[in-house]
Order: sequence, then C-alpha cells, then structure tokens
Amino acid sequence: MQLRLISWFFITLNFMEYIGSQHASRVRRQGRMHPNVSQGCQGGCATCSDYNGCLSCKPRLFFVLERIGMKQIGVCLSSCPSGYYGTRYPDINKCAKCKADCDTCFTRNFCTKCKSGFYLYSGKCLEKCPDGLEANNHTMECTSIVHCEASEWSPWSPCTKKGKTCGFKRGNEVRVREIVQHPSARGNPCPATSESRKCIVQRKRCQKEGKGKKNREEKRKKSNKDESKETRQESKGRAARRQNREQRENNNKTQPKKRKAPNKEQNLAPVDTAH
Repeated sequence: MQLRLISWFFITLNFMEYIGSQHASRVRRQGRMHPNVSQGCQGGCATCSDYNGCLSCKPRLFFVLERIGMKQIGVCLSSCPSGYYGTRYPDINKCAKCKADCDTCFTRNFCTKCKSGFYLYSGKCLEKCPDGLEANNHTMECTSIVHCEASEWSPWSPCTKKGKTCGFKRGNEVRVREIVQHPSARGNPCPATSESRKCIVQRKRCQKEGKGKKNREEKRKKSNKDESKETRQESKGRAARRQNREQRENNNKTQPKKRKAPNKEQNLAPVDTAH
C-alpha cells in the first residue's frame, strides 16, 4: 500500500514539472517575438507586423515579398504572381523569382513563357533558335521547320481545244494536284498545282445546230410558244367576227321601220288630189 502511494506521488510530481516546463518555453518564445507582432492579422496572414506586413501565412497559402519603393512587404497569396514560382516546405510555402529572361516558370530552371525578344525552347529562353528550328513570332517559340507537301497528280483530262472536244486534231490536256501541307516561314515552297501538254486525237465532226437533246428541247419550247400565239390570235378573230355578226343583225332589225314611213305618205297623196 505504501509503495503504491509513493509511486502515485512521483507520477504527480513529474506531471507538474512537465506542465511548468511547457509554460516556461511558451513564455520564452513570446519574449523573443518582435513587440509589434500581432496574432489577429487579416488577408491570409498567420502572423504579421505593422511595419513588414505578413510574417507567416495560413496553411496552403504562399508567402511572397512585394517591394513598395524602398520597402518590402510580406503578403500571402493563393498562387504565385507572374514571374514567380511556388515552392512548398513543411513549415512554409514560398514564391521564388524566375530567371530574368523568363516571364512565367514552373521551376527556376524550367520556363513556360519568355519575355519579349526571347524564344522558348525546352524550358529555356533563347535569343536565337538552334539549327533545324525556326522562330515562331506568333507563339514566341522555337518550332520545327515544315516543308510543303502536295498530293498525287490527277489523271489527264480529255483532249480539248478552246473548250471543245470535237472539230480539231491537235489540242491540250491538263492534270492537277492539291496542297495537303502548307510550308512554314523557312520551309520549302509549294510546287505547281497544274500541268498541261499537247495531245493529238482523231478529228471528229461536231454536231450541227438543230441536233441533239438541247436543240430538240429549244425547238419544242419554240413550237409551243408559236402554237399559243396562234391560239390567242384565233380567239381574237372569233370574238371580232361574232361582234360584227351581232352588229349586222341589229342593223337589219332597224332598217324595215324606216322603209314603211315613206309608203304611208305615198298612199295618202292621191286621196288629196281627188277632192
């Protein structure tokens, strides 16, 4: 029983000594900290000062120094600005500067975009591209030289002369090909895409006008047009004849009445003379 009590006593004593040592070390750390350091910082800072800004950042944020005149201020950002690359450490995440000729980079030795006047090649910024490559002023990169490529020639066309395939003995035939790959600035230029040569054929007569399907169609349309014109003229003639016939019938109806009037006068005249 006494041994048990003694063991409990020593355990309690050791625990109290441990708590006291932790408190003393915390006090020593606070004593070493700058008197202007604050724990209640804004903008992602874990610790900060009124003069230097952020001294440490919250987890997953990057610490970077920004120059304002002759003064450098620490800030905490979610990603590094242009011209910097991020490096993560167990105690802090920092933004480090890229090389002077590099605009953006993945690490200090691997650039992803160069500044004006430099061309990107394999993570490096060069003033002149290596042999076998050319400078692309649009992407500002060193790219492979591309030569022109053309397709195979088409078969030769029929022998023609002035757009016709008949009525001659000597003419011309042509063949063509297409460009399948246009060259780059320093690539080989494209060849000709068309070619012609003279040809000899057996002369054959061309079809005269009036023969052939096209001419037959034109004749048929013309005859239909003439027939419709004749039909219109016949209908107009019938209408005119009918109008003349009606007019004559009306005149015949009015003429007998005019003849009867003088006959009555002639019959009355002998009666007056008899008295």
